[in-house]
Amino acid sequence: MSIRRFSSVLSKADKAKKWAGQHAVEYVLTRNPSVVGLGSGSTIVHAIEHLATTRLAQRAICIPTSFQTRELILSHKLCLGSIEQYPHIDITIDGADEIDPGLNAIKGGGACLFQERLIAQASKEFVLVADATKVSDQLGQQWKRGVPVEVIPIALSSIKHSLQYLFPDARIKLRMATPSDKAGPVVTDNGNLILDCDFGPISDCSGLYKEIKCLSGVLDVGLFCNMANTAYIGQLEGGYAMSRKD
Repeated sequence: MSIRRFSSVLSKADKAKKWAGQHAVEYVLTRNPSVVGLGSGSTIVHAIEHLATTRLAQRAICIPTSFQTRELILSHKLCLGSIEQYPHIDITIDGADEIDPGLNAIKGGGACLFQERLIAQASKEFVLVADATKVSDQLGQQWKRGVPVEVIPIALSSIKHSLQYLFPDARIKLRMATPSDKAGPVVTDNGNLILDCDFGPISDCSGLYKEIKCLSGVLDVGLFCNMANTAYIGQLEGGYAMSRKD
């Protein structure tokens, strides 16, 4: 009985993600882009599936943020490009682990934060997609896994020590892989490691990002502050759009 209830919840969550992904793509269509950035995560899967059915499928160049996204682009026979070839991107769709009312976001739950930022900052427009469980009044309230920090392996001990010194109340831990898939830590597409840092509720997203990012050995920090223009949020029934007010 409990298994059937669990399956129902997953189905409803997937429905919400599908709404967000599809409506974000419909928005992208109105922008008539030539180059589209595609993020990572479960909600992006729905966006790519929908994109493949639209008029952009055979003419828009798609720039992936991860190995997973690259494979999805190829399997749906979309036009694959790279940031090296197309350094100026018209619009990017990407998922988020948590979004606040100002469209600041925690990202990097899938360990692709560096590539995701690289594509997002090269984009004229940046659109987030998520289900309603990812929306909170303040970053750090609902996403309890912490802010991902991508660290060069040789700097792991030094960075962990620095973070513990700077933020003595934070919970900082090295992200480990699933034992059935890999023994040891998660390794990013760049060959680096991830420290998940739970700072609790975050009052100054930009300030925290800058303080961590300036540490030598940190490649990137999973705080995306003042970057997104729009977010599409899926619910159990329908959904809604959020816009950033500058």
